[in-house]
Amino acid sequence: MPTSIISRNRNYLGLLAANTILGSAMPMLIILGGLAGLLLAPSIALATLPASLQTLAGLLAAAPFSLLMGKLGRKTGFVTGVAVAIVGALIGVWALFAGSFILLCIAHLALGAALACYQYFRFAAAETVSTEWRPVAISLMLTSGLIAAFVGPQMFIVAKDAFAQVPLAGAYAALVAFSLIGLIPLALTKLPNPPKITPRSLKQRLSSLSVLKRKPIRLAVGLGAVSQGIMVFLMVPTPLAMIGYDFSEAIAGDVIRWHVVAMFAPSFFTGFLIKKFGVKPAQ
Repeated sequence: MPTSIISRNRNYLGLLAANTILGSAMPMLIILGGLAGLLLAPSIALATLPASLQTLAGLLAAAPFSLLMGKLGRKTGFVTGVAVAIVGALIGVWALFAGSFILLCIAHLALGAALACYQYFRFAAAETVSTEWRPVAISLMLTSGLIAAFVGPQMFIVAKDAFAQVPLAGAYAALVAFSLIGLIPLALTKLPNPPKITPRSLKQRLSSLSVLKRKPIRLAVGLGAVSQGIMVFLMVPTPLAMIGYDFSEAIAGDVIRWHVVAMFAPSFFTGFLIKKFGVKPAQ
């Protein structure tokens, strides 16, 4: 099957466009979390709390979004995630105008939950193509993060002073606009209905955790947790450190931009490598 078949798949292209637009929020929020926290936190020690809560919200929201999509479908889940992002961004604007650190933390809780929802775009993409092309489809979906890496920080630079009297509030307002734009390709996309699942008892649900007894599963979960932790540890303090050394917010945005580029650039070829060589089967 030629790769052009993927490019002619309207539903896949719709997901790709939506993920690219909505994914622009991620690098922007990495910059905003620390800088807005520094602006409003009662103590400098709490400056990174909004970004930390954002990561925690992503952890807590992943399972509920998965269950929602399993029951009502991927599209409903994504629309819900966008709605949560819009509410969070509006609260962020409100927080800066009101000078409220608590509201800022609430905003990043909502935005973190939305980012967790957007992680399911790769799975939705895999469901729109044949089995053999799923690694490539997922890889290309992740590659769209490269565009987001350029768009997000640039959006921050352009919009952060839109409300001259309130620094950074314009960036949160820009998140609202991008979320609404991201709904357009999503609305034009048709995704398969979720399969009917027989309700399971609590005992059956708990028994499914036995999958963690398998070493490859534990290894994958562990590596994912450690790598995510390292990423957050590196990226969240970076804008604060740069501002502390008298670099501008625009330069801090550029540093985050290239960090995100390095995160997603390997997606150009990883899917094709998996397709060629396969993956190690779980034991």
